[in-house]
Order: sequence, then structure tokens, then C-alpha cells
Amino acid sequence: MSAPNQNQSCFILGASGETGKALLKEILNQQIFSKVTIIGRRRLTFEEDEYKSVVQEVVDFDNLDEYSSAFQCHDVGFCCLGTTRAKAGVAGLIRVDRDYVCKSAELAKSGRCKHFILESGAAANKHSIFLLPRIKGEAEAKIEELNFSRCTILRPALLLCNRQESRPVEWLAIKFLGCLSYFFPTLFSVPVSTVARAMVNSAVIPSDKKVEVLENEDIHILGKEDKGKPK
Repeated sequence: MSAPNQNQSCFILGASGETGKALLKEILNQQIFSKVTIIGRRRLTFEEDEYKSVVQEVVDFDNLDEYSSAFQCHDVGFCCLGTTRAKAGVAGLIRVDRDYVCKSAELAKSGRCKHFILESGAAANKHSIFLLPRIKGEAEAKIEELNFSRCTILRPALLLCNRQESRPVEWLAIKFLGCLSYFFPTLFSVPVSTVARAMVNSAVIPSDKKVEVLENEDIHILGKEDKGKPK
């Protein structure tokens, strides 16, 4: 699949999350899409002028079939949907991280999306005995079955960011792994800005791979620099 040009459009799922916010900013900075749409359960408020051109589609994720028009005619789809077990419970985690992701991908494929780019998770495996890696792996498998012209799956390790919501255990892990990253920069963690840049760069760089899986080290490499800006 060729790289996007100024006449192509994209959508973002999960633009209110940490990776999604960084992704939207990166897409607008690189200016590689003529139309950028964010699809979410509520409208987001932006003060910066560069965000004024962003189209917002508000949907009910429990009834996505009623909002299929939001997924029509996008060339590239970016998916950063996700929650936590602590925040949503087991049922909510499965619903968001697997069911919403898979249904959104189905509608995107029906809407003629060519390249679907998914933020998954480290150790994703549909056969895992652990809940989160298993549902992430199930989502990956379903999206691969949809047979997009191109599919890119990113499996970041612990995301380094300053969350607005409090997650004490994760905060301690980030502090600890943030120190370890000095010695092992690509092993245990990755900044959300690097993940966002890798997602955009995966859309920019042509590939002959129909399905590409990027592990944490690959994300670090691909997310090092902007590859869509004109030189």
C-alpha cells in the first residue's frame, strides 16, 4: 500500500486517551491528511487553532451499527480504544478492549478503510491464560480476519505519560521503569509520544506486508522521527 497523500482522510478512535491525544497532535503536526475525524462517545473541547479543522463524530459504542456513517470513506483508521480492569471491571474491559475495537474495525472495513492501525498491548495472545493479553490477542485475530488491504498492530510495553486520572500502582511502575529505561531504553516501556509517532509513520511509510506486528523495540525504532513532513 502506498503512503497517504494530502487527499486522503483518517479517523481516530480513542482520541481522549493518552495515546489518542498524542496521536491527534502528531497527525496535525505532520499534516498528511486532508481530513481528520475523531470518533468517540462525547465531543472533545480544543482551544488550539490547529484543532479547528478536526471533525467530531459522537457515537454510542453499544449501538455502533446505528452510526456506520461515521466510519464511511476513510483511507486510514487509527484505533487507541482501551480501558482498565480497575476502571471498568472485567465485563467493561472485555467490552471496550475487544468488542468495541472489533465492531469498529468491521464498520471501517465496510466503509472502505484500506489501512487499519491498532494500538494493542505487550504479550497479546488469544490463547493466553491472562485476561488482558487474551482479549487483546482476540481483537488482533479478528481484525486480521477482516482482510484489510493493510493492517498494522502495535504492541507497546508500559506507556510512559502523565495521566490525568490517578493510577497509584501504575504511577509507581512508571517511576521504576522510567529509571530502568535509562539502561534498557526499549525493553520495558515506551513514551506515548513515541507510540503516536510510530502509528503515524506506519501510515506514511509504504509496506508490502499485509499484516505487520510491531513489538516494543520496533515501536521505538519507527517512532524516532517524523517521516511524513516534507524536507
